[in-house]
Amino acid sequence: MKFDYRDHNAGSNVFETRNPARPAEIVGAYTEMANAAGVDAILNRAANAQAEWAELPPVVRGDRLTAFLDDVIANVERIAEAITLEQGKPLGEARNETLKGCAEGKFMAGEAARQQMQTSAAARPRVRNLILRRPRGTLLAICPWNFPAMTPLRKLCPAIAFGNALVIKPSQFTPAAAFILTEIAARHFPAGLVQVMPCGGAFASELTATGRFDGVSFTGSVAVGRKVAQAAAASLIPAQLELGGKNGVIINDSQDLESCLDQVFGAAFQTGGQRCTSLSRVIVHRDLQESVVQGLAARARALTLGDGLDPATTLGPLCNGAHFDSVKTATTRAVDEGATLVTGGDSATVAGCESGYFYRPTVLDNAGVSRTASQEEIFGPVLSVLPYDDFGEALSLLNETEYGLTSSLFSDSHALIQRFLDESQNGMLHVNNGTVPDVNMPFGGMKHSGLGAYSVGASASAFYTVEQSAYLAW
Repeated sequence: MKFDYRDHNAGSNVFETRNPARPAEIVGAYTEMANAAGVDAILNRAANAQAEWAELPPVVRGDRLTAFLDDVIANVERIAEAITLEQGKPLGEARNETLKGCAEGKFMAGEAARQQMQTSAAARPRVRNLILRRPRGTLLAICPWNFPAMTPLRKLCPAIAFGNALVIKPSQFTPAAAFILTEIAARHFPAGLVQVMPCGGAFASELTATGRFDGVSFTGSVAVGRKVAQAAAASLIPAQLELGGKNGVIINDSQDLESCLDQVFGAAFQTGGQRCTSLSRVIVHRDLQESVVQGLAARARALTLGDGLDPATTLGPLCNGAHFDSVKTATTRAVDEGATLVTGGDSATVAGCESGYFYRPTVLDNAGVSRTASQEEIFGPVLSVLPYDDFGEALSLLNETEYGLTSSLFSDSHALIQRFLDESQNGMLHVNNGTVPDVNMPFGGMKHSGLGAYSVGASASAFYTVEQSAYLAW
């Protein structure tokens, strides 16, 4: 066992994590928080630390946050190994996840100092109007299993930069990275400012509804996001939700189709398709359909499945058994509904990891006939191809899902690019590139893909601070 974070004084509520490449291998043991006394202790520590932390000038908080992030970078290999052992993704992806979270965090460290106060024109003589921002207090961060380091960092950095305390509820499949981040945080921030609360989702929602937190930030599925939003509404605290996606790319024309397909393929299959921003639908002009399908299938067949710690691996296992079963079931259903299976579509056996949760990278053609393939978030290495004849039809296909997270267009037509920017119903838009967001740009979605202020970027302050209007007369 690699990670032992059991509290031996907290009773017998212990859960274990397992290596998805070798599910018989126990990776970590953790004590589940399930009682009011433990929560009281966490919140008391957080309140005391937050009061101390909020007194520091924003620039000083930013400097301390930057030092913390430098420490995280110095420990990136340790964190990456923890991610791979519990989540399964290749070590290089785990490393890049952590570094990207740190890059976003360094931007937020500076953003806090830039957004503490602004002036506004007064309507009366001898009055000066100011718009102030103050910390919210103690926030709850509910994090998913697919990005065990980047998602906690994406919530931790703005929370700390703007003067709050943060309690992280990690996924019970992948908590090790959050514990390591918290250990590093203890070297740079007041004791109790950043804490981990491993617990079940139902307990976290119940706790949210009590109003003991000053806000909740959640990343995960739409179904669970609704429960979190309802719990937050019950106590009238703000909720920031980053939810799912059924993201589409329109390939209308491209002077370099091979480069286009490289970008589309990477955006689709990184983290085994277990990303909210993964491209899962390729909406392609019928003239290019055959070339696109064969190009994507060839790239899929070239991936090497294996243990994420093996340098030869380019596609790791799915994170856990229940999710593995759901991807298999959804793909089978899509084919039964009429989608054409081009490659993949079944589990794989890897030497030395015979019981691992490996699923072959899958390409489905003519997927518009299948609601599962064209509408549902499968959240795995499954890519659906939908042909079109007219660009208006392409935009209709792009927008017809309940989601609105991210989308992409490949075209050299200025007119079509403008239509895409005007009509794509997604929070993040990419033209002639995949769906990788920059570290300083707002991250979030429309429709059922998000609620509340976007994370990262200047708009993050709308969730992590309280806005106040001040009138100074003399």
